Amino acid sequence: RGPSAFIPEKEVVQANTVDERTNFLVEEYSTSGRLDNITQVMSLHTQYLESFLRSQFYMLRMDGPLPLPHRHYIAIMAAARHQCSYLINMHVDEFLKTGGIAEWLNGLEYVPQRLKNLNEINKLLAHRPWLITKEHIQKLVKTGENNWSLPELVHAVVLLAHYHALASFVFGSGINPERDPEISNGFRLISVNNFCVCDLANDNNIENASLTGNNFGIVDSLSELEALMDRMKRLREEREDEEASQEEMTTCFEKEKKESLFVVSGDTFHSFPHSDFEDDMIITSDVSRYIEDPGFGYEDFARRGEEHLPTFRAQDYTWENHGFSLVNRLYSDIGHLLDEKFRMVYNLTYNTMASHEDVDTTTLRRALFNYVHCMFGIRYDDYDYGEVNQLLERSLKVYIKTVTCYPERTTKRMYDSYWRQFKHSEKVHVNLLLMEARMQAELLYALRAITRHLT
Repeated sequence: RGPSAFIPEKEVVQANTVDERTNFLVEEYSTSGRLDNITQVMSLHTQYLESFLRSQFYMLRMDGPLPLPHRHYIAIMAAARHQCSYLINMHVDEFLKTGGIAEWLNGLEYVPQRLKNLNEINKLLAHRPWLITKEHIQKLVKTGENNWSLPELVHAVVLLAHYHALASFVFGSGINPERDPEISNGFRLISVNNFCVCDLANDNNIENASLTGNNFGIVDSLSELEALMDRMKRLREEREDEEASQEEMTTCFEKEKKESLFVVSGDTFHSFPHSDFEDDMIITSDVSRYIEDPGFGYEDFARRGEEHLPTFRAQDYTWENHGFSLVNRLYSDIGHLLDEKFRMVYNLTYNTMASHEDVDTTTLRRALFNYVHCMFGIRYDDYDYGEVNQLLERSLKVYIKTVTCYPERTTKRMYDSYWRQFKHSEKVHVNLLLMEARMQAELLYALRAITRHLT
């Protein structure tokens, strides 16, 4: 019940009743005009919610290169990559309200060729953004009468990345379907399978040791918290004492990248009774009309070592120095809004951890953000990846990797299994960090390819 299948309703509702600010924000910036479940859960962090709603409103409603219905259709295509029926339903509704052609909702074969041409970049951005090259950009920009202008393409890329990442948030936070879904113009709302979301949320049938045990032995949750605080303190002290060498940092990154291969081992998912997945295969027909190649998914960046995929060195193409100005130049103001949102989530802190006050959580926030980038092959030269291993225990890594790379597989058990002493608002904060880190990673790869196309 309530906005989330993972968070007790009263926790979310308490936050909302207090907050006049949230109601103001919804009136100001909500595209649906109502306090939907995503907004309710995000309103546990009002400061962040404001920058989120403002940038989303700008992408969907304000002046920009793309016509309104196209924006919602692109959101549908992006959400469909993760079978996120919550977002698809929301945007089917908005697509029709903004004057979209109902026939397009029958699937991609009914849409104009230029929208269809976004398929490839939608698929790569969602699952393996490191494969995007300037050739993909050229193909879109130079296809005769169906070509995309660069400003239109940047608008589309921002929407795709935003909705892939938002799908991570929806699944990671267990967002429930809206209570009173409006059936749009006779369109049947998609449900993602024949069994209800709560079964999925409780995943009663996953029995997997790696989720219940963790590398510190099975400790009770209080000592887990103490141990984490302790490690954070130790890391701060060590950092003051000595800098790790460049070489050590590179080794740590490579090790972390390889280890992330084993974080969600295949068998976690094969322990579903087989029939569930057959349901999945049938169900996605509703969703799959909006995508091509539905079987294409995340593959570990590190696994293709044999092809020597170059690691993306963050220093060579950063959001601050490169991505931001390119985006702003081609789609004015969105850069500022995204930048504010990235900074907001990265610096957001209440200086608490569970029951502890006055805690500096910087190292922890940075470890979460950089671990997501690590799974997408992005490496920070000045970051010691040893910290990731020190601060993120295994059940948290399983959760992060699932939410970031295959959000549709997130379960309540995964959500419950990490940081058992922490408040739900702190776990929502983790999801906001994962969502923004993921969006930024996708944008960096896409914008780097556009920059290469321009030079």
